[in-house]
Amino acid sequence: MKRCIELAQKALGNTYPNPLVGSVIVYDGKIIGEGYHKKAGEPHAEINAINSVETPEQLKDSTIYVSLEPCSHYGKTPPCANKIVEIGFKKVVIGILDPHEKVNGKGKKILEDAGIEVVSGVLEQECWELNKRFFTFHEKKRPYLILKWAESADGFMDKDFKPYQIGNPLTKHVVHQTRSEEHAILVGTNTALHDNPTLTTRAIAGRNPVRILIDFDLKVPRNFNIFNDESRTMVFNSTKSSEEENVKFIKTNKENFLENLMAKLYENQIISVLVEGGSYTLQQFLDADLWDEVIIIKNENLNLEEGTRSPEFNLNPIDIQEFRDNKILYFKK
Repeated sequence: MKRCIELAQKALGNTYPNPLVGSVIVYDGKIIGEGYHKKAGEPHAEINAINSVETPEQLKDSTIYVSLEPCSHYGKTPPCANKIVEIGFKKVVIGILDPHEKVNGKGKKILEDAGIEVVSGVLEQECWELNKRFFTFHEKKRPYLILKWAESADGFMDKDFKPYQIGNPLTKHVVHQTRSEEHAILVGTNTALHDNPTLTTRAIAGRNPVRILIDFDLKVPRNFNIFNDESRTMVFNSTKSSEEENVKFIKTNKENFLENLMAKLYENQIISVLVEGGSYTLQQFLDADLWDEVIIIKNENLNLEEGTRSPEFNLNPIDIQEFRDNKILYFKK
């Protein structure tokens, strides 16, 4: 099962809105096949593992391990549970059951009804952690939320209310890696206007996240970087709903905004969001207790004295990593 998890992690950031899944096939105590789900719409982990086996006649006497319950419904690909039954595996070992309403125990039942021995709940916590985004999305009906900001030693996010480089090249690399792993990235109007960010993964070779802009009055000009063709952009506003090339405008109310935003993101199948907004946007999420992880980049040798105060947040980190003059503090609920 550990190998299943290792394989699944190779596709981090590339399977949205699908989960990360790895699979290993064992015959007579030896691994004879393995595979993982690489991209939405492409074959699932179990199929890739089956197809990797050089001697298919051994399959019916093999055990197949899979980090997530085999699917039981027709989507872009046929149900994996049916394929496992068709081949006639003697045993299936499942890491964790799938909370998706179309699966949720149904895949396991198909296997058991066919007389296959099924063991589930193996390294369950590790398998949950692997798909924390997917599980949160289906169980809480909202994306997995990571809040991220950079601050000086004296708690400012900029100098004299103007953009200022707080992180260093090492932490920039980490940020871009994180962007590539999450489904979407979110900023508010002020950040878009002041920083004119691209919100891509320029520092690494990785996929660009979907960009989410909160811009009620549509103040951000269309020639700004956030609208370029490097990724899709969703604009939450109070004026219009329309779709133009790679930009989707979604009309929403200011009242109960975060609740409405979560519902719309769920509707649009956005599985996870990295919130990189300014202090005001971040504080709204914190005040609503709407977050799953927080990442703070802190430059302990830098005092900015005046500027935008970083959000109020006083929990203890679960991990601290040092990158020369920067520290990255990780927090989790």
